[in-house]
Amino acid sequence: MTTEQSSEASGSSATAGAPTSTSPASPTGEGLADSDFSRDAGPAGLSAYIIDWWQRVRGGEVGALPAILGLVVLGLIFTVASDRFLSVANLANLVQQAGITVFIAMGLVFILLLGEIDLALGTASGVCAAIMGLTLQKNGDLQAALGTTTFWIVVAFLVLGAVVAALSRLWYAVGIIGVGALLMAFQIQTDKQIVAIFLAIAVGVAMGIFTGLLVARVGIPSFVVTLALFLGWQGVLLQFIGNGAAISTGNFPLVNGISNGNMPPLWGWVFYLVTVGGYILYTVMRSIRRRTEGLSAEPMSLVVARGAVLAAVGAIALALLNQERGPNPSVVSIKGAPYVLPIIIVFMIFWGVIQTKTRFGRYVYATGGNAEAARRAGIDLSRIRIACFAIGSGMAAIGGIAQASRLGSIPSDAGGGNTLLYAVAAAVIGGTSLFGGRGRARDAVIGGLVIAMIPNGLGLLPSLPASANFIITAGVLLLAAGVDAISRRRAGASAR
Repeated sequence: MTTEQSSEASGSSATAGAPTSTSPASPTGEGLADSDFSRDAGPAGLSAYIIDWWQRVRGGEVGALPAILGLVVLGLIFTVASDRFLSVANLANLVQQAGITVFIAMGLVFILLLGEIDLALGTASGVCAAIMGLTLQKNGDLQAALGTTTFWIVVAFLVLGAVVAALSRLWYAVGIIGVGALLMAFQIQTDKQIVAIFLAIAVGVAMGIFTGLLVARVGIPSFVVTLALFLGWQGVLLQFIGNGAAISTGNFPLVNGISNGNMPPLWGWVFYLVTVGGYILYTVMRSIRRRTEGLSAEPMSLVVARGAVLAAVGAIALALLNQERGPNPSVVSIKGAPYVLPIIIVFMIFWGVIQTKTRFGRYVYATGGNAEAARRAGIDLSRIRIACFAIGSGMAAIGGIAQASRLGSIPSDAGGGNTLLYAVAAAVIGGTSLFGGRGRARDAVIGGLVIAMIPNGLGLLPSLPASANFIITAGVLLLAAGVDAISRRRAGASAR
């Protein structure tokens, strides 16, 4: 959805958050303070690195640490409270429950990085899912499903979205929306399910393009724009499927398998080796290369230890998920990691690379950290904002698809209720700042697991009232927001 070419950042810490300003320097280097290159010097050993990390935490750079601690604490509490919490079936169910929240939250992270908000992502996910469902139900004939007038309005919406994206030089968005418009207008059918999924994503990206246009070009505050669209997309969903109706998706194996299907155990191990092995290899080579170039690098002992922990945790989790968990294996065998898990991991890696290893990602952090400074540096703020809203709505479409897969249907209130609120909570709990300039795609995954774990664990404790879910989630969100505010204040104080 962006046009910038991938390029590696000069320092891993510099790409993890908003760029920081440095003192002006003369060509000879006069005027530079010693502290300007303090991060390049870096701690020399493991103990020095741990001390440096702890000082940064005390200074306000807490990252995802509170969310990880919350995940551990909640896990221990629910494990003690119910012996079913750590059962294989419940662990698989927890991943499936987290799907829609994590997908929407990953897109929302880009918007929050700008210091903006999108309240319409929940209902937008429902509209996109409805497009997919109607395409499936009518064998690709959306004109029959929507009616001629509504059908051509949607086609025109996609075409205009592609035009706006082209004017903003967002060529990936142009490609996605343009192909979607062609598939829809000419009723092109190759694989009905793949076409339906692609159309849902194309509509989602187009929604984000128009949201970003109203915010970035027209200048309407994002809160007002997305509040209006929250209501508007809800009306569009009702127009598509009617009051009280639901579109069934359970008879379509590809769509149904996204949230309900499981990877064969062998393919699960292949995916594990590729992702974990690739991560370990990358971090080791990065550390070696940075040391060779005379830059700061994490101690090799830390890199190896972290890789070993990740490999062990991943292997244990996958071994558990590969166990048989079907109530009657002789009739139906259920084992393997849910397909939604590798999909989440792939998107987390992809968006993490975009955020930390590309020019576009650095522009996003710069815009959220100090928009005026970014503008003076030559960054096209409108283009960055439109792109981020397009990413947010595109990921909302994927979240709607995952939810439709899990439920086996698309109800008339799809994406409504607390869908968006839980996504915001997931991003913030994971460590993304509401003030902009700080956050990662992984924050959405960690926070989404925390959000999903609360109703999952409480559901195993029938003695607790239903109100406990909302009260505990509210408390966790307030705690996360408080940590964010305090950490920013301490970081500002230490910078002075």
